[in-house]
Amino acid sequence: MTTASIFADFWEKLEQHDEQGLFLVLVGFIGSFAFIRMSTRLQRSPKVSWWPGSIVSESGVHLHHLVFGIVTMMVAGAGGFLAFGHTPWTEICAFLFGVGAGLTIDEFALWVYLDDVYWAEEGRKSIDATVIAAAGMMLVLVGFTPLTIEDGSVQALLGSFLSAAIVFALVAICFLKGRVLHGTVGFFVFPVAVYGACRLGKPDSAWARRRYANRRPTKQERSVARFSADRRTERFKNAFRDLVGGKPSEGLAAARDEALAATREAGEEVRQRAERVTHMGEPDDD
Repeated sequence: MTTASIFADFWEKLEQHDEQGLFLVLVGFIGSFAFIRMSTRLQRSPKVSWWPGSIVSESGVHLHHLVFGIVTMMVAGAGGFLAFGHTPWTEICAFLFGVGAGLTIDEFALWVYLDDVYWAEEGRKSIDATVIAAAGMMLVLVGFTPLTIEDGSVQALLGSFLSAAIVFALVAICFLKGRVLHGTVGFFVFPVAVYGACRLGKPDSAWARRRYANRRPTKQERSVARFSADRRTERFKNAFRDLVGGKPSEGLAAARDEALAATREAGEEVRQRAERVTHMGEPDDD
């Protein structure tokens, strides 16, 4: 009874702030992401042969779970508008939308690289994107609001727009410096955005390429030293990524690099043959 009472009080608070839909999106999001990660890791393990594998057609087309996520979000989104305000259909659509979002963001790296890098080093970006998305929803549920627009006098309205512009500018600087988590949290908690914008950018970030590098080599060196691959924070992040998503496969990365090298060699060979044919067809000046 105590557990039921606690949940009832919690749900009542969500309803008072009209946040029950977002909570169900978060539950579906985390639940579907956890399930699909468990599924892919079981598929990867040779000891678990009884777990169903990926969906591959006879022609060799691999149907990613990203596809199911997109379709689920489309159906749930349209259903949510159709059932807007009608319980329990609105809540069901919110939960299903979260399920679709979890399936989709698990292959976030596929959006970025347009390549099947799920178990490669680049695939770890999916874990980062999931943490950032979940953190944003949790911050809203806890009570943080990204922007507050005052609807009073003209001065108050201008002040709100000015504050919003400052927040967006600081968050953009955080992202340009490669401090994505600072930018995401800073969108809800202003001091975090200020901190991230004032700190040193990561050496491979757009900010460093534009403002460090050859223009300020000293800062570039500081950035490289500050964000070394063996620093404690990076080791913790990698351990968390390994725990949640599994370790990347070095074989996949090596195979991809080998394929790219072979493609470049083939392209160079074709270019040289084309040049030889062109020269053979040119008239002799003598």
